[in-house]
Amino acid sequence: MLQKENILLVDDDINILELLQRHLQSMNYHTYKAVSVKEALHVMKDTFIDLLITDIQMPEIDGLQLLKFADEHYPELPKLVITGYPSVDGALEVIKSGAIDYLTKPFTKEELRQAVEKAFEHGESRKTKTINKGGTQKFVNINNEMIGESEAFQKITDVIERVKDNKATVLVKGESGTGKELVARAIHYSGKFSRSPFVAVNCGAIPENLLEAELFGYVKGAFTGANDNRDGFFQAAQGGTLFLDEIGTAPLSVQTKLLRVLQEKELTKVGSRKTEAVDIRVIAATNSDLQQDIKDHKFREDLYYRLTVVEIEVPPLRERKSDIPLLVDKFLRKYGVEYKDRLLKMTPDALEVLKRYDWPGNIRELENVIQRAVIMSNGVITVKELPDTLKFKIDFPQTSFPSLKQMEKEYIQRVLLHTQGNKTKAAEILQIDRKTLREKLK
Repeated sequence: MLQKENILLVDDDINILELLQRHLQSMNYHTYKAVSVKEALHVMKDTFIDLLITDIQMPEIDGLQLLKFADEHYPELPKLVITGYPSVDGALEVIKSGAIDYLTKPFTKEELRQAVEKAFEHGESRKTKTINKGGTQKFVNINNEMIGESEAFQKITDVIERVKDNKATVLVKGESGTGKELVARAIHYSGKFSRSPFVAVNCGAIPENLLEAELFGYVKGAFTGANDNRDGFFQAAQGGTLFLDEIGTAPLSVQTKLLRVLQEKELTKVGSRKTEAVDIRVIAATNSDLQQDIKDHKFREDLYYRLTVVEIEVPPLRERKSDIPLLVDKFLRKYGVEYKDRLLKMTPDALEVLKRYDWPGNIRELENVIQRAVIMSNGVITVKELPDTLKFKIDFPQTSFPSLKQMEKEYIQRVLLHTQGNKTKAAEILQIDRKTLREKLK
C-alpha cells in the first residue's frame, strides 16, 4: 500500500486549519496541525514531514521566521504559504524565505490541490541539488540534528551519502556526546529506507539478563514472567534500521546470537526453536576501544569484523571547532523558541569564549551550556551568561612566560622610547615620581 505524504499545517486560525485538514485528507494526504511556530517546531523535530504549509501573520513568532528556519535546517523540505494579506513586497519576502509558492485566502479546494502538487514536484527536483551557503557546503539531516561545515564533518557526510541507500552494517565510533546516534539517524532518514522504522537501543542501559530477550523477543513460558509471546527490537525494526548503542557492553552470549543474526539474516526467540527471517540494517556505536576489548576477551573478534563493514569515526568537538557557530545558532533557535518564545542571538565575545574551550563533553556539553544561557538571559547572550568554568579555562599557548620584573623593564623602555628619553614625561605616563623612575632605571 502506498504511504501517504505527511503535511504540516501551521496557522493560528483553528477554522483555517480544520478546512485545510479536510481538503487534504480527502486528497489522501496525512496532516499534522500546529497553532504556533513553537508547536510546529516540536512536530518537525519528532516527525518526518514531506510538506510545510504555513500562514504568515501569527502572534509572537511569525511564519516568515518559520520559513527561514525551515529553509536553513530542512533545505529539501518544500514550503507553501497561505496569506490573507497579499502584496508584491510580501510575495518577494516569502519567496526569498524559501517558499515555493503562496495562496491567498480565500482559496478553492482545486487551487489548494494544484499548489500542493506543484510544491511536491519542486521538492523532488531540489533533492538532487547541493546545499551551499557562503561557498561552503553544509549538511543538515532530515531531523534537523546534524549540522556542520568543517572538513572532519564533511568526511562523515561523504560516508553517509555512500551508505544511506544500502543495508551494509555500520560501526560508529567516537567519544561520548559527539553525536553517534545522530549519525545513525542521518543514515536512516536521508536514504530510501526512511519511511521504515528506526529503533534505537542502548545496550548498556538494559540489564544483561534481559538484553537477549529484549533484542530477539521471547515466547510464553521462556522464563519467569514471560506470560505472553513478545517480539523484540529486531522484529520492531523489520525493514528499517536497528541502532545498537554501547555495543561493547553486550555480554558474550548476546554477541554470539547477534553474530548469527547478521550472518544468517534470521533469529530465534528466547525459548523457541523456530527461526524467523529478518530484513534490517544494523548500525552499532561505541565509545570504547573494541580492539582492546577483543584482546581482553570481552568482545568477539568475528563480530567486530562483521560490524565494521563500514566504519565511521566521529571526531570530538575540539577537532571541529569551526562547526561551533553553526551548532550554537541551532541551539539558540531551539531553546529560544522553547523557553523565550523568540529567536535569541549571542555576542561575538561570548561566541569566542565557546570557541576557545575544549569541550570534554562534546556537543552534549555545548547544548547544555546554551540551554542554561538561554534560561539566564534577558535577550542577547553575553559572556556574563556563560559558566565560569568556560570563561577561565582557556588554552594558553605553550610558550614560556616572562617574569613580572622583565615585563616592567620592557614597558619602561617602551615609554622612554616614546618620550625620546624625557624622564619627566615618562614618569607622568607611568604615574610615578622621577626618583622612583631613576631607581628602576638603575
